[in-house]
Amino acid sequence: MRNTPAVLLPPPLRAWLGPTAVLAAAAVLLIGFRYSGVGGPGAMDTRIGAAVDGTVPEWRRAALAVDFLGEPAGAAALVLTALAGCLLLRRPRAAALLVAGTGLTVAATKVLKPLIGRTIHDGSLAYPSGHTAFLTALALVLTMLAARRLGRVTGALLVLAAAAVAGVAMGWAQVALSAHYPTDTLGGLCTALAVVPATAWLIDRTAGRAAHRAAAS
Repeated sequence: MRNTPAVLLPPPLRAWLGPTAVLAAAAVLLIGFRYSGVGGPGAMDTRIGAAVDGTVPEWRRAALAVDFLGEPAGAAALVLTALAGCLLLRRPRAAALLVAGTGLTVAATKVLKPLIGRTIHDGSLAYPSGHTAFLTALALVLTMLAARRLGRVTGALLVLAAAAVAGVAMGWAQVALSAHYPTDTLGGLCTALAVVPATAWLIDRTAGRAAHRAAAS
């Protein structure tokens, strides 16, 4: 029981995030297949883009501010700040999830982009959105750490709501700045939902085996 608080993905949370991760991975692949090699918006992209188009200057500045959080400098500042908090609280497993969860999520988008081959503007690879994936992954990691103290349903809803808010905020910024199509940002959100829980499970499993070996020796 002493080691239970260190678990990143306890069974109650795993029961929700496990199926969610599987569905999210399927969504990433299905959307990617639909827009593979496409260089323009789909019907949903056009409708959502039209609603976002014409953003007033004040909102455009807000979009730029949100976009910065996904840029290398902004992302590094967020991760380093959160990492410092994990280390100060002596939560090495949480620190590992923070680095691995966000890092693998962004890496997944970089691997998928040339495989899907969807382009925007001058031929830039667009699907899935790395900015959206990163901010969603960060929100997932931070709320997963807090959700362990809550009830089964409340904790799961907190994690999923935080992921949705972060994904929608960055997705809106990317569409408003014409950096991505809306479906690109949906793919980024789903990439984070697929990668972060799987990473947490792998870290828990690896740490659990190491602890078992140490106890047996």
